[in-house]
This record gives sequence, C-alpha cells and structure tokens, in this order.
Amino acid sequence: MPTPAPIDPDALRRCVAPDRDVRTLPAAAYVSDAVHRWELEHFFDASWVCVGRSSALATPGDQAAVRAGTQAVLLVRGTDGELRGFFNTCRHRGHELLPCGGGPVNQSVVRCPYHRWTYALDGAFKGGPGLAGQAGFDRRDREHDLVAARVREWRGWAFVNVSGDAPPFDRHVGRLDELVAAHELERVVPAASHSYDLRANWKIAVENYHECYHCSEIHPELCRVTTPGSGDHFAPSGLVVGGSMLLDDGMATMSFDGASRAAPFRRLSGRALREVHYVQVWPNLLLSVHPDYVMTHVLTPLAAGRTEVACEWSFAPEALERPGFDPSFAVDFWDLTNRQDWAACESVQRGAAGRGYRQAPLSRHERNVADVIAMVATGYLDGGPPTPVDAQPRERSRSVARTT
Repeated sequence: MPTPAPIDPDALRRCVAPDRDVRTLPAAAYVSDAVHRWELEHFFDASWVCVGRSSALATPGDQAAVRAGTQAVLLVRGTDGELRGFFNTCRHRGHELLPCGGGPVNQSVVRCPYHRWTYALDGAFKGGPGLAGQAGFDRRDREHDLVAARVREWRGWAFVNVSGDAPPFDRHVGRLDELVAAHELERVVPAASHSYDLRANWKIAVENYHECYHCSEIHPELCRVTTPGSGDHFAPSGLVVGGSMLLDDGMATMSFDGASRAAPFRRLSGRALREVHYVQVWPNLLLSVHPDYVMTHVLTPLAAGRTEVACEWSFAPEALERPGFDPSFAVDFWDLTNRQDWAACESVQRGAAGRGYRQAPLSRHERNVADVIAMVATGYLDGGPPTPVDAQPRERSRSVARTT
C-alpha cells in the first residue's frame, strides 16, 4: 500500500487547488527530518535520479560508485560499451566495492577490496581466494553475481532507478529530446565544475530555479543581459518542468558583458541563438541550455536543510579546441549568480523553520513553481513520485521562466 508523506493532507490539498488558489508547500516539506527520509525512499529511490555524467565513464573498465536516494550504486562500463549498474555491495560479506564519491577507476574486473572476490564487468562472479577447491561451492551459480540496478544513459548523463519500478525512462523525460535536439547535448564536453554545500532544502533550490520573480532584486548582473519575463512557459511533459528566457538585443549569451568566448551550437539558428532553456528533470537535475554552453545542477539531498549541489559547465568540442579557450566567462557569471541564489535559498530555509511561516499564494510569474509544487504535493498525497504527464505537442506560452 502507498504510504503518504507525514504532512497534513489538508495543507497539501491547498497546493493542488485551481491556479488562482494554489498555495506554497507547508513548512514541514522543508524542515521535517521525517519528510526528508520519506522523500529519499518514495521520491528518489522510486524515480529516475540523475547521478552525473555517464561520459565520465567512457572506456571499458571505467567504474565509479554513486549515491542514488538511500542506495549506493556501482556504475561500470562494459567491454561491449554498455553502462551497467550494480548495488555497491560485494556478494560475500557486503563490503563496498568502491567508495562513494570517489573519482572513476579503470579495472578489467570488479574486485572487492576486502577479500578479493572478483566479478566480470557484466557483474558475473569470477572467483574468490580458495573457493575453487571448497567442497560444495559452485562458482557457476548465478546467486553469487552482483545484484543489478536499473541504469539509463541520456545524452551523456546517467540516471539510476534503485527501486526498479519507475515508469520507463522515455516517459520520464517526455518531450525533452525534442526541446534540446538541435543543441546536440550528447556532444558537449565538461570544462569546469563547482560543488556547493547549500544549507537549504533541495526543493527550495528547485523553486528558486524556476522563477525570475526575484531577479530584479538580487541579480543585477543577470538583468543586464536578459529581461525577467521575456521567455516562455513550457507545458509539463513526462516529469520535466521548465521555461525559457530570451537574451536582450546585442547579447550573445549569459555572461557579464553578454559576449561569448565559445562557439554557438552548430545546428542553431534564428530565435534559438537568443533563447536559454531552463528545465528540471525530476527530481534532481536542473538543465540550463544556452546557445553556446550547458550548465547543470545535480542536487543531492543530505538532510532536510542541507543539499549538495554539483554544478558543471559543458561546451561544444570545437569551442574547447580553440587556442586559449577559457570557460570563465560563463563560470564566473553563474558562480556569482549561484551564490546570490544560495543566500536567498538559505534565508528561505531559516524563514520556513520560524513560527511566522504560512502557506501563501503565488504570483502569476511563478507558474513553473506552481507546477513543481503541485507535483510534489500530489506525490506526497499519493505516496510516491508524481505520475509522468503523457507527451503532448509542446506548448509555449508567454510568461515566466528563469533560474539560478
């Protein structure tokens, strides 16, 4: 039976009311340790969670252990080029196969560091010291193989579903491929990254990402190159929510002076050269697609009021091949903007923990925020991840959009 989140259901129903009556989430959604634990199991374990770049594991034998919800998963690139996932647990005594969060290693086999039980790159048991001559032990018994975890690659990123029962990944991403096809995200190459320790709930970061209602107050640099409210709202599709903003006249990209030091994506033309897409792939990937680079935020909830944010900037390969290429024009701009946002998010976190917090109405400029709040509240009530919205022709309506 589904287990609803430990939050007052009447308060949650206010979050899924008709548009003019929708309210923000109750404080418990941001500050409750019980809700945090519930989310890890019912939102993250039961969904397709982004665990970073699959392109970092490009060579057969590349391996890395990652955290997905409550579980640790070992990602392994096989000799056949397939990316596979296994629970990061040796079948012998349960030792971790690799430490979580460490950089990739390359080995011809998967080997437990505790007693040297060894597995092929497809997870099949190969042997352990002294087992071959042990009476009654059959090394061909498949019960000794590593336990597989569900993994999917999408345009250079890896997604894991540890429960094994999330809807098919294609339903999860809806029409996202259509939106970004011309940007050829599978070609981009990471050039810089930052990790942030955000003292706020992951959903506060998501909500902040989805609106520019706050931009004129805390992002003067951003407002010099793009106008709040200049873009479109995209109708939710699958479990993807987002919108766009348009660069102002004379601006080529999001940077302090609006100038780009990179190459525009080769298939873009017309409006696409002035449009920046900001989308969330539920629950934890924030994908910001510019005309000349891609910025991602991968969110890992660590506690009710703490989130690890891994931010990465990627460019077309021809940009990186330019003599003296320097990604700082994008990195420095967004690092400042990120930190402005993190300060706001941490203030919201402190406010949500105070006695003065109440559910409140949303502005018409927060349509994407309303979409996400409705997804979260519906999941809380139903006891699991929101149901993907079946793909429809992509709607573009004037309004909102903008992010961190």
